[in-house]
Amino acid sequence: MSLYDEGHTVAGWTGTAIGTAGSVALGMGVCGWAPGFPLGIAVSVAALLVTWVLHLAGWGKPPGPRPRDQWALGARDRIVRGGHPGCLGCRLAGRRGPRTASLPEPVTSTATAPAATGTTAVSTADSSS
Repeated sequence: MSLYDEGHTVAGWTGTAIGTAGSVALGMGVCGWAPGFPLGIAVSVAALLVTWVLHLAGWGKPPGPRPRDQWALGARDRIVRGGHPGCLGCRLAGRRGPRTASLPEPVTSTATAPAATGTTAVSTADSSS
């Protein structure tokens, strides 16, 4: 078994296979086969949509490394229902996911602010050193 999560998933492999077929059709269109361009574009769009649907169904993976017990090809993603943080596919489906980091709280100063009299304090530093 590999020491790294290489991201091999059912969604990834299926999308790659369908995308390869679309590329072959587009290549045949370049070589002169008239239906190659529209067929290749249609199959490439289908690859994108199939991969996205499989990702949303749990057969893909979130961005970044997964826990070691989810490295197998047939392992389903258990947190996909709520969405993955930082995942474009999940955001497009309306799944926002848990926030990875909360926004910092505003810092409140205990020092008193200068009065709003229209004057501002100017610091003059001696620059003749």
